Amino acid sequence: MRETFHGELDQIGRTLVDMSEAVAVAMCDATSALLDADLTVAERVISQDVEVDRLRDDLELRAFDLLARQQPVAVDLRKVITSLKAVADLERMGDLALHVAKVARMRYPACAVPDDVRGTIAEMGEVALSIVNKTKQVLEGQDVHLAEQLEREDDAMDALHRRLFSHLLSEDWAHGIEPAIDITLIGRYYERYADHAVSVARQTIYLVTGEPAPMSQAIASGATETALGV
Repeated sequence: MRETFHGELDQIGRTLVDMSEAVAVAMCDATSALLDADLTVAERVISQDVEVDRLRDDLELRAFDLLARQQPVAVDLRKVITSLKAVADLERMGDLALHVAKVARMRYPACAVPDDVRGTIAEMGEVALSIVNKTKQVLEGQDVHLAEQLEREDDAMDALHRRLFSHLLSEDWAHGIEPAIDITLIGRYYERYADHAVSVARQTIYLVTGEPAPMSQAIASGATETALGV
């Protein structure tokens, strides 16, 4: 009976890894669709978001079933609870990639990204991919040291986000209001994507150590906005 129980716990862990891989592919493709004005790739990201939702639903069903039938305690209970929190972050990461792809689709056949911020958006896409790939490794190996390193990459994303705003507020911005709104939203999608990835890493730290990781100001702000539906 306990062997079956731990097999179900392991399946929950594997589902988290599968979700991290799915949202990594989604953001990578969404960035390509955005920068290349590629409608086919944008539509693929949009249509495949349902798979991320399916994985979330599957994990939640398994987790609630375990809580009801097995009444886990100690480390086992911590694993179920942290998995439920992590799956919500991963699902939101998929939604943020979806939003990027929808901007690409909305502006097609034009490119939604003006040339003077193209480099910054490309860098944000690279940092997002690096962060989510490390998040996958954290989930696979429950690597606390690697989880702690993600804070630095999140700082890099925040710096790129500030650089993007400096472009938008510059007197040299000559693209009008609509592109400015697009870029503001796109920058926020990437910044929040990174925040959610760091939140997953923090859940892993708690799972392994039993001690909650201290929440940075950026993550705390994002958590408040998410709770408010922003």
